[in-house]
Amino acid sequence: MFIKKTEITELSDCVRKAIDGQQVDLRDNKEGAMSILKNDIHTLVNIKNEQLDVVKQDQDRMTEYVSNISHQLKTPITSMMIMAELLESAPPEKQIEFIANLKMSLTRMDWLVTSLLKMAKLDSGAIEFVYEWVTAEQLLKNALKPLEILLDVKNQRVELLQNQEIYCDKRWTTEALTNIVKNASEYSPENSIICVECGANPIYKWIAVRDAGNGIQREMMAKIFRRFEGSRSEKGYGIGLPLALSIMRGQKGDIDVDGGGKGQGATFTMKFFQVSE
Repeated sequence: MFIKKTEITELSDCVRKAIDGQQVDLRDNKEGAMSILKNDIHTLVNIKNEQLDVVKQDQDRMTEYVSNISHQLKTPITSMMIMAELLESAPPEKQIEFIANLKMSLTRMDWLVTSLLKMAKLDSGAIEFVYEWVTAEQLLKNALKPLEILLDVKNQRVELLQNQEIYCDKRWTTEALTNIVKNASEYSPENSIICVECGANPIYKWIAVRDAGNGIQREMMAKIFRRFEGSRSEKGYGIGLPLALSIMRGQKGDIDVDGGGKGQGATFTMKFFQVSE
């Protein structure tokens, strides 16, 4: 088969443009080996561009993570540096206060960094969920362990109104439920009850956590699951609920929110869509 030199030159020019990042269409609907070659090169260029887009997205995501970590750590680190400088010359009662504040800041920083690393793993698809049947009662029992001090300080009680078997990743679902109950505790008054309900329908099984607060204002609803934006607390980082949502969506589930109000607290419902084992 004879191939004209001009065809080779045109193809070479198109390939060079593609290498330089320009948009080119190499497809050829004609018959023959040259047309097949053009179509194969066009497919290869598209695959290359898609891979570059993925790399660019990963780079942008990493830049965002580094920026967020830097921003969130700057304030507590500055505060700890000031307290550390004043600690040596401070009177004994102030030293005790500074040390307590330093411990609290270090604990919050550790939680922040750990949560960000978990979120990064979820975003990158590096988590392999291990599914098993577990009851809502067992999930809640495990979720409450790291919250015992917080609930005790505020004299709050968590009540499970029903029980339900859930097919999920026990460890990661516990993590999500812990963050949701922690959020409920933070926005419920002292001496209050946080209600946990669960159930099932033909489409999904669910666990709902209802706080005893005043509900969520309408303008805040759109920000609840935005990282570093959704916290309604001055001490919050705004990543607990986004982390919970990432965990649920990683398991092909979701979280619905009823903002409450008019004497009703907010309700966060974890949805576990019915899947085969």
